[in-house]
Amino acid sequence: MAIEDVVIAASRLDRATIMVCSLHPLFQAMATAPSERALRLRFMDGVSQYFGVQRWGIYLMDDENRLASFDVVGVSDAFVERYEQIGRAIDPVLQYVLEYHAPAHEELVLPAGEWKQSDLYQRCCSEYAHEHIMTGPIVGCGQLIGTIQFARVGDTPAFNFHDLANLGAVCTHLSARLAALRVESLASSRLIFKQLTPREMQIANLVARGMTNAEIGAQLWITQNSVKQALKRMFRKLEVSARTEMVAKLRHILEV
Repeated sequence: MAIEDVVIAASRLDRATIMVCSLHPLFQAMATAPSERALRLRFMDGVSQYFGVQRWGIYLMDDENRLASFDVVGVSDAFVERYEQIGRAIDPVLQYVLEYHAPAHEELVLPAGEWKQSDLYQRCCSEYAHEHIMTGPIVGCGQLIGTIQFARVGDTPAFNFHDLANLGAVCTHLSARLAALRVESLASSRLIFKQLTPREMQIANLVARGMTNAEIGAQLWITQNSVKQALKRMFRKLEVSARTEMVAKLRHILEV
């Protein structure tokens, strides 16, 4: 085969590889997610094939920078708890992400060969043999509201600048869709607020605090049956069938 043919074949192979690895199917799946939960599930189901990772997760924080929700693959809830208690404060990659709102991996922020000697690896990641890690920011209103975290294990290559660029693009799309969904949810909550009477809102807030019908009745000086009937009316208005669904639908306007 002539050298020109080799170059052409290699070029075609590169283009084919790029097409196969295109992130656009993932972008489209996230952009059309109808809810925040669906967005998280679509991300979790689709992202690993683009980054060659064996462990991955999405972590979302509340207004007080505490972990509000997470989805993970390849690690246990106990690992997540230990990371929140110990790892977050000593994670050098996360510190970079917090500072610059840009993705980073361990070779970007640590001297060569020091990853496995780091406190984070020794105290959190060694159990799962995380050979390489990479973290990206989820942002909203100029603040870091969550992270995407990847890990490779075994005889795998380190993350490179292509991985960083791709993760940055994924973070941008996920952040934008999450922001849009939360705006839609807030607008929906405001419409719902207009449907409920002040007494019904009182009951909703007490339900959100975990009170029983009897406790709510005692708190509001009404009968337990009155509470039960009020909840039935509220369920019909909100188109829900359970207390947990009601609280979830009203989460943006409840006082708890």
